[in-house]
Amino acid sequence: MKKFKKRIFDIIQIGQRGDFPSRAFDFFLVIIISLNILVLILETFNLPAELLKVLHIIEIVTIALFGVEYLLRIWTAEFLYPNVSRGKAIVKFLFSYDGIVDLLTILPAFFLSGFSAFRMLRVVRIFHLFRINATYDSFNVITAVLKEKRNQIFSSLFIVIILMFASSLCMYSVENVAQPDVFDNAFSGMWWSISTILTVGYGDIYPITVLGRILAIIIAILGVGVVAIPTGIISAGFVEHYNNQAQENKPSANITAETISGTANNTNSGTANNTAEPAAPMDSLLEGNSAKHINLCERILADREATDPETREKFDNYLAELLRKKG
Repeated sequence: MKKFKKRIFDIIQIGQRGDFPSRAFDFFLVIIISLNILVLILETFNLPAELLKVLHIIEIVTIALFGVEYLLRIWTAEFLYPNVSRGKAIVKFLFSYDGIVDLLTILPAFFLSGFSAFRMLRVVRIFHLFRINATYDSFNVITAVLKEKRNQIFSSLFIVIILMFASSLCMYSVENVAQPDVFDNAFSGMWWSISTILTVGYGDIYPITVLGRILAIIIAILGVGVVAIPTGIISAGFVEHYNNQAQENKPSANITAETISGTANNTNSGTANNTAEPAAPMDSLLEGNSAKHINLCERILADREATDPETREKFDNYLAELLRKKG
């Protein structure tokens, strides 16, 4: 029974290319999600009663399938969280993002019809099924960047909030006398400050006094700069993330004199027999096929800064001697 449950878990998770049932389930789930969202949109149109009945049947069937999937995920939650007990694994799934989205997909059909729009959250599942890269999920990259830069983002948002409160109170103080019906309380000023700082500018309320308009110009200019701060932080986070990933994919740059001499000696002698020979002294670089040695040195020349100063000096001296011999 446990083996069967484990197989069900493997099928309902994001499938690997070699697992046909799991991949087939993924594509089936994409079709069901797409149908459900399509029905949700079509139901807002004035369609014939017969077509609405068909759409209602499709909606019931797709929600029933969502319910079966939800129950299967609860049943196999112990494999999703193998390091905790079965009860804790079920609770962790119920309060996870996927668990909450699955529940919000099902409940509105029975109790909360006004929350049917939550079904759109299942579209995220489609993006999870089709990974942008085989090595990592694009959503994981976004999550990692936001998590890494959360302190800076929260700090910048705190500055935005302070600016909103300050500008709303200032505008209320300046405009309340001139426009008591428009700026009748601090919340009216807050609405104006939010629409101004976020560069929306609905135009439903605006200052009419000279001092209010001067204040509005200053706040609008500050808003453009302040709102751009979180964007810059997140952009820099993506650049750092991809740079770190590129560095991790590069071979180790910790080069020593013994590594250089041993690699060069094996490069020269490895073609003669398949067994690796002991590393020779670094002077062996000056013997044999110097062209191969020079190519080897040129490949690691870009990483020479990672070595200690003494080894770097030796490396430069021997490379110069190799080039002199080749010339």
